[in-house]
Amino acid sequence: MTVLPCQLGAHRPGWAREADIVVIGSGIAGLTTVLHARAAVPGGRVLLVTKARLDEGSTRWAQGGIAAALAPEDSPDDHLTDTLVAGVGLCDVDAVRILVTEGPARVWELADLGASFDRDDSAGGFALTREGGHLRNRVVHAGGDATGLEVERALIAALRADPGVEVIEHALVLDLLLDADGNAAGVTLHVLGEGTADGVGAVTARAVVLATGGMGQVFASTTNPPVSTGDGVALALRAGAIVTDLEFVQFHPTALWLAGPGGDAAPGHSDPVSGQQPLVSEAMRGEGARLVDATGGAVMAGVHPLADLAPRDVVAKQMSRVMAAQGVDHLYLDARGLGRSTLLRRFPTITARCRAAGVDPVSTPIPVAPAAHYASGGVRTDSWGRTSVPGLYACGEVACTGVHGANRLASNSLLEGLVFAARIATDLARGLPTPARPADPVVGRGSAGLTDPVARADLARAMADGAGVLRSAESLRTTARTLAALGESRRAGGGTVTAGPDAWEMTNLRTVATALVAAAALRQETRGAHWREDFPSADDMAWRGHVLTRLDAEGGLSVTYEAANASRDVDAPDSSTASRSAGAGAGSGAAGRASDAA
Repeated sequence: MTVLPCQLGAHRPGWAREADIVVIGSGIAGLTTVLHARAAVPGGRVLLVTKARLDEGSTRWAQGGIAAALAPEDSPDDHLTDTLVAGVGLCDVDAVRILVTEGPARVWELADLGASFDRDDSAGGFALTREGGHLRNRVVHAGGDATGLEVERALIAALRADPGVEVIEHALVLDLLLDADGNAAGVTLHVLGEGTADGVGAVTARAVVLATGGMGQVFASTTNPPVSTGDGVALALRAGAIVTDLEFVQFHPTALWLAGPGGDAAPGHSDPVSGQQPLVSEAMRGEGARLVDATGGAVMAGVHPLADLAPRDVVAKQMSRVMAAQGVDHLYLDARGLGRSTLLRRFPTITARCRAAGVDPVSTPIPVAPAAHYASGGVRTDSWGRTSVPGLYACGEVACTGVHGANRLASNSLLEGLVFAARIATDLARGLPTPARPADPVVGRGSAGLTDPVARADLARAMADGAGVLRSAESLRTTARTLAALGESRRAGGGTVTAGPDAWEMTNLRTVATALVAAAALRQETRGAHWREDFPSADDMAWRGHVLTRLDAEGGLSVTYEAANASRDVDAPDSSTASRSAGAGAGSGAAGRASDAA
């Protein structure tokens, strides 16, 4: 049986801070939570912790924009319909309705805060574009294709104007502090050589908000920045929280393909180009660019009514089919028809990045391939951001609010961060939790352990090959065995793994990867961003529901199934809702183990 650590091996905290609210992460979700919490809880002590600098999260890389029903001809109901279609039957309708009805006000709020969105000179309002899965123009953007950067700038400026917020940068969160009753009581973290708070410390707090972003670095090729190592999901699992639908990892169809030294490496394949890959925004297809193969043949012709603007899972799967059939590592995005002026006005960042790689989109089709982009699943929350651990909240990509279902609709991610961050602050204003404060809070549960960081490339390669766009029972078993072996490895020459940032990140990656593979092995169908070659169709009778993952007190991973019509409260499912478990057939209510799924 695969056993994962219930806490990270680390030195005892050597320094301490106290706060009412601690927010982990400085993307749109974290920054918005801090600003709203300061307004909603007057006098509350708010501490923001971020892994690198304030501006180094995933938000800055968001090119396309923020989706919201702002046009006169659009409506929240239309936005809801498009979101539900993209989510392939697994969206929480009530959560989506919250998203689309509260979203427009949050966008205007951001503009009032100082975010400079592109304007339509003729109409005087926001310039709106369309992306994959949207039937109307409803995507607000800034700087052409630099929306995330502008949003982040405005939020950080507002944060810095508030002297009442304490910020700790270069700090890797380690584990959740729990009181004797299992309530969140703060976090432990490690500050990387900055100031007097160097080393491992403890922050006690009445509420903890996870806004740590995604886990794209678990794959060899991703559009996510280096900080996206699944820290929040791993922390939540170690704390006993329920994590939902990790198998639904969205692969963006059009990451810029960068050939390796030999010219034959490609994202997501054997010997892949590793690390963060430049994104080529979907908005480029919204303006008329087309996916083609080397001969100019249309990749999406006859595949979907929206053709090149089909939902991302449809496009990524079709691209993978074409690449496999033709024996190639990449395809092309032909944007030549947009013309020089449109490319330079709407997509200056993408054009510059392509040119830096030796490709001029004005005259040459752009080489592209799918890359891991967004986790639709995450730490399960209710509509107020509350997780199954009292006092622990989550929002943004780390959370699973239910709005994305099996596949996120383009440009709904920034909107989700805005909407649910504000809702968390509203809930906190009703009354902060009051955890018991023992002199020495319980740090995590069960045993500690670390994975050797020297194997990080092996983990990413195994995930890309066996749990990427294309999956099967055999590929997932192979990947699970690789992950288990990594956990048993020791440093060359023997000895234990030394505690430190590299080992902590690697352990988080292995924890998240193991949970993802177990969830993907349990779901025996193809739905949304989860594509099983051995189960190529969706099965609403058996699998229209959610896969729930949890670590028990001994580090055993349980993976269970909950029907979609079951309650979305955040309590653990009982045997009446867990109708299927890892390694078991339909009708089994027993909690399965990750090793069974392997």
